[in-house]
Parts: sequence; C-alpha cells; structure tokens
Amino acid sequence: MNRRRPWLILAGIGWSCAPSTTRPTESASPGAHLPALVSTDQLTKWQTEGGITLVDVRTDVFTYLKGHLPGAEYLNPESLRASQGGVPAQLLSANMYAELFSRLGLSFDRPVVIYSAGETRNIDATFLAWLLASFGHQQVYVLNGGYFKWELEQRPIAREYPHTAAVDVSAGNFHPEQASLEDVRRALQQHDAILVDARPPDQYAGDAGAQIRRGHIPGAINHYWQDDLTQEGFGYVWKQPDKLRAAYASQGITPNQNIILYCNSTTEASHVDFTLRYLLNYPRVRIYTGSWTEWAGRTDLPIEAGKRDSGAAGK
Repeated sequence: MNRRRPWLILAGIGWSCAPSTTRPTESASPGAHLPALVSTDQLTKWQTEGGITLVDVRTDVFTYLKGHLPGAEYLNPESLRASQGGVPAQLLSANMYAELFSRLGLSFDRPVVIYSAGETRNIDATFLAWLLASFGHQQVYVLNGGYFKWELEQRPIAREYPHTAAVDVSAGNFHPEQASLEDVRRALQQHDAILVDARPPDQYAGDAGAQIRRGHIPGAINHYWQDDLTQEGFGYVWKQPDKLRAAYASQGITPNQNIILYCNSTTEASHVDFTLRYLLNYPRVRIYTGSWTEWAGRTDLPIEAGKRDSGAAGK
C-alpha cells in the first residue's frame, strides 16, 4: 500500500486541458503546502483507494439531498460566516472554525475532498480552500469542474448519508492571509499595495449592488473573478496559466507587488486569491475580509464610481 501524506482536495473547477493522471502539485505549484488542481479522473482513482472525506458545499441543501458524490457530507457555505459588529458575512473565530471542522471529521491525516456546484458558485469552494489553507493543511486541491462536471461525465451519484466521527482540530493553527480596513486605508495613503476588486464590472462601476453605497474603493483595479474561467463543453474551467498571467499583467497586477483583494464578502476575492496565490505563485496576496460590505457602510470612507482598467491603490 502506498504511503500517504495529509492532503486536502477542494472540488470546484480546473484547467482547460485534458485530465492529468499526475498529482496537480507537480504542475500547479512548487510549494507542497499551496492548494492546486485535480481532475475528476484523479479523484476517481483516489476514491477507489479509499480513506478520503468528501464535503459538499453547494448552497442549497436540497441539491445535496437529491444527489451527491458517494460518501459526501453537507456543509452550507453560509455556515462559514456571520455578522460581526453589525457588519454581515464576516469571518468566524478560529475556535468556531475548529469546532465546525472537527464536527465534520476533517482529519489532518486523511484526504478531504470539498466540492461546490462547478458553475457560478465555485467561489464557495475557493473560500473554503482559503480557510483550510489558513489552518496549515499541507495539500489542498480543487476538483476540475466540481459537481457539474462530475455529473456530466456520468460518474457515481448517491443519496445515502455518510457515517462520520468527530476529530480534533486545533484552533491555534489558524493564520489567514487577510487585510484589515486599516491596511486598506494605509494602502490608499502610502501607495504600498494595489487593490483588486473581484466583483462584476457593473458593481465596480456603481451601476449595481445591494450595499448602502455603490462604486468601489478609490484606485482599485477591477478584475472580475469569472474572467479567469473559460467554457469547456457545458461547464467552466480555469484558463491556462500563461493566459491568466498575461491577463493580470495587462492590468498591472504583477508578482512583485503587495496585493489586497476585496469583493462583496470575501468569497469572490477568494477565487482571485486562488488564481494569484496558488496557481500563479504570487507571494504577497491578502484578502480584505470586511470587503465592500464593510467599506460601503462607512460613510466616512471615500468611494469612486465609473470604470477603471488598471492602476495602483490611491493613484
């Protein structure tokens, strides 16, 4: 029997290329601790070997009840956030995450497979990828195409519930790569970081949005998270690394810079973070976890409206 190292798989979307039979870390990242991608073929192989935990993070529990990957348990992604100080959809405490992951049986010594819908909600998979990486898991993988691709390929679907047991998860290992409101304000004043807005262009421009104010943080660059994807068949997968790298560079988003991402409430920014930090190996990327929801609610903070292609924070 092959010896295994602790690792995690997150099911979301993948490269627009033929499925690989090698471990994704060999091509996606030189750092074993960074999340990467895995194909449905490879996941099928890992399932036959046994000893894995699967978690379904699709937003509607009824989709899980109608069908899920065999052995998968359900986690509503909104369980990962709550209001703090009156601001909705903020991160939970380390203790709360540790208790939740313990209850789900997310052991550090066995593979954990987490998948989302594989269409418009892959941001839920990348958000959980970011959280799990923050706990120091050695290997985190995103599944090519998520549930949508799995089902489209007519792979096994089940309706039975799994039998899981709680495990010990230490809260002391939680170190998210995040930025605070004060970090963003300092970036505006000192120009020591660039801001990247991962929301749709109409929200960035101020033409749409549910928050009390519309627009974007002054100087922010708009890179819509779905722009990192390309259609393959009936689903969406990540573009090839060279295309991703060129697209970001064309906007002035380059590896030599300090980068602060934001969106409405962390999830969309986590998708851009996955691309930059894990797939393209940008070394200094953080997520402003208060995001536009916090910033827009503070009438003392400046905002801009209209389109902007690129530029550094505050310039």
